[in-house]
Amino acid sequence: MKTIAFHLNCLVQGGAERVVTNLANKFAEEGYKVYVATEWYDENEYELDQRVTRVHVGLKDTDEKKGRVTKFLLRVKYLKEFLREYRPDVLVAFAHRANYRALMANKGFGIPTVISIRINPIGFYDSFSDKIQIKWLFPRAAGCVFQTQQQREFFKPYLQENSRIIMNPLNPKFIGVQRPEVKEKVVVNHARIVDFKNHPMLVDAFAIVHDKHPDYVLKIYGPDSFDGTREKVERKIAEHHLENCVFLMGSCNEIDKEIPKAEVYAYSSDYEGFPNSLLEAMAMGMPVVSTDCPPGGPKMVIRDGENGFLVPVGDHEALADRICKLIEDKELAERFGKEASKVSEIANVQTVFEQWRDYLEEIVKDKKD
Repeated sequence: MKTIAFHLNCLVQGGAERVVTNLANKFAEEGYKVYVATEWYDENEYELDQRVTRVHVGLKDTDEKKGRVTKFLLRVKYLKEFLREYRPDVLVAFAHRANYRALMANKGFGIPTVISIRINPIGFYDSFSDKIQIKWLFPRAAGCVFQTQQQREFFKPYLQENSRIIMNPLNPKFIGVQRPEVKEKVVVNHARIVDFKNHPMLVDAFAIVHDKHPDYVLKIYGPDSFDGTREKVERKIAEHHLENCVFLMGSCNEIDKEIPKAEVYAYSSDYEGFPNSLLEAMAMGMPVVSTDCPPGGPKMVIRDGENGFLVPVGDHEALADRICKLIEDKELAERFGKEASKVSEIANVQTVFEQWRDYLEEIVKDKKD
């Protein structure tokens, strides 16, 4: 394998986009010719290595007024034109619709296509239209990369058999960060403010924490998704009269400096693909409390009671109880933090890259044989 192409919607800052950027840059660094084929450009995007070639395969300005079905077929057509021109040795699609487009566009080229599941399949791959497309298209996939075992178990055996479970790679800046000797009385979270992250539940939990420990504050870092969740969080803050101790910090370019200042890291998601934010917090040596959300990402890295706590999804009382436990037991929090930081041994860029490289090399070799 000499050339590899990744296909996804865009590189706007998010989970799948960060993984593709890290992988593309690492493959380029290792001497592979790398293409990233995206549907559109955004203002707030991850930066690609200059050795990576980015190609626009989305709609043209003249396509915008066309019908929905026509637009879908044009997206497939433009991706097909990309494959015809650049002829990568393997095509790797990331995320829901990109998986379908890649498998449709690749018909007739013989280029092995690897799809990647980046979200909880329940609710995203179980609609009537998804079931039809999966039955029609997924058998064409040369392989599939999952993030968790629960994701893999959702799909038919034919897809499970030729697949891999590969964790998301950590940004190196979160590994080996300096932790302050004296922590601030802060519970912290960093994640995009969007419905499934369930920040309102986190505020409910912190209200209980604050009753027991009124000198602590909650800081939530992360951009607004503009889906109405921030407004719900603000209403929760007002409802509990926490305006002076719960702070929505917005985006932060120095999150690796801010997170370690806090005493406890709390994660409240209802579901995830794989929670990069939680992984980053653990790598930074934070004692963490997380919901045991599907499809099993937190459970892959947290051993409950050994390097963090897991609590049921939506249970703000359990979340509050475990946060208080870590506030009150400094020795336990310190031990959890040290154990949590060891996640960098299995989720560093080099380790994750080698798993992807070995799997894709195997896929390409099997295709040639």
